[in-house]
Order: sequence, then structure tokens, then C-alpha cells
Amino acid sequence: MIDFTSLRLSRPLEMLHPLGRVGLVALSTDINIESDLARMYPEGVEFFTTRVRNWNPLTVLNLRKMEGGIGDASGSLLPGTDLDVVIYACTSGAIAIGESRIESLICEGNPGSKVINPARASLEALKFYGARKISVLTPYTESMTREVVGFYEGFGYDVVRMGGFGFEDDTAMSFISLDDIVEASMEICDEESDLLFLSCTALRSSEVLEELEERLGKPVISSNQVLVWLSLRLLSYVGRVEGYGSLLRTGL
Repeated sequence: MIDFTSLRLSRPLEMLHPLGRVGLVALSTDINIESDLARMYPEGVEFFTTRVRNWNPLTVLNLRKMEGGIGDASGSLLPGTDLDVVIYACTSGAIAIGESRIESLICEGNPGSKVINPARASLEALKFYGARKISVLTPYTESMTREVVGFYEGFGYDVVRMGGFGFEDDTAMSFISLDDIVEASMEICDEESDLLFLSCTALRSSEVLEELEERLGKPVISSNQVLVWLSLRLLSYVGRVEGYGSLLRTGL
């Protein structure tokens, strides 16, 4: 039998991810959000992903079916390792299931972590800008878009214009071209709006935020951008993230 050599470390354990660890509960059909977050998070912040089963077509009833898997998904995120923030990454899902229920389910697997979702993060961004009148663009059907709009109206916001691409397949939403997102945004953003919100973590809208703000002359926010922004604020990050809209450039 070969002898076992017991070794001792000569140096202290290294500190990884010094600016924070973020847990990401992503939808099983979302192929965009991880790419978006990897582009926007600064060095020193790391995120770790698990996925929760969801179903197409995208309807309120199918979104609510996700509820049963959220706790288990959250619990699979680095068990025994502290996470500073845990993201539930579905705008329409947070609205359909309810924010308080989402937070309760996430905390079953990660007690003590701060929990955010795109709907809540977007509300915080609206407060940051002092916006009251907004335009909303989604990749969803009319019925799903109206559910989203109703959420903001319930908080007293005046949605002056809305539109959607009519998609029911969450994965397919990521294949909408950047040019189509820009053209639709220019059409949907009403002149009276204080701000344009691009809903859905699967939509690649973060890549065109700078262009849209320059062309529209007003703030433009997206689901993944506001998630990065709010999580960085919760991590007490002080700095600028360039290239993804004024919220990340000046809001930290």
C-alpha cells in the first residue's frame, strides 16, 4: 500500500470574489441572461447559476407552475457557501407568482441572503430617476404585456405606451435582433415618457441601451441591467460600469 502524505498549507486561504458573490436562479429556457451579467458585472463580483424548470408557452398559468421548483433550485446554489445576493431572474414570473412568495422560496435555500428580482429592481430604478410616466416594450404577447403593465400601474405609474413582439417561446425571445429592438424602442417610446423600460431577461436589450439613450434623449432601462445595478448597490459597490446605460454609469 502506498503511504499517504499529509500536507500543510504554508499560506492562508485566498479570498476569492472580494466584491461579492451573487446567486442566480435562471429560467431553464433563458439562454441570454448569463451572457448579459458576465458583460456587466465588474471584476471582483462573481455570479453562480442554477436553473428552475419553466414551461412554454409563456402564460401566467405556466409561470405560476414554476413556484414548486424555486426553493429546490435556490438550495442547490453553492450549499454551505454564503451568497450576498440571490437573483430570481424572471420579470413576468415575479409578477405572476408574487414578489413576497418568490423571496420566501429563495430564502428556504439561502436564508440570510438578500433577494431581488427584475420587477422589484425596475421599481427601484424608476425611483432613482424620479420617473412617473413610462413606456414599456416586451417580447411578449398582448395579454402578457398587459399583465406586466398592470404591475407598474398598481404602483401608481402612468404607462403611456406599450408594445410587444408577440412571442410565447422564452428561448426564441433571445434571437430577436438588436436592430429590431432598437427600431421597436424608437416606435414605442412616447415623447411624454420619462423613461423606457425593456422587459424580459431573455431579451438582449442591454447591448443597445447606450444607443437608445443617445437617440431618445432619456433614460432606458432593461431587466438584466437593473438586476446588475441593484445587486451592486446591495454589495455597496462604488464605481462606474461603462457601456450599458446611464443607470450603471452614474447610479452607483
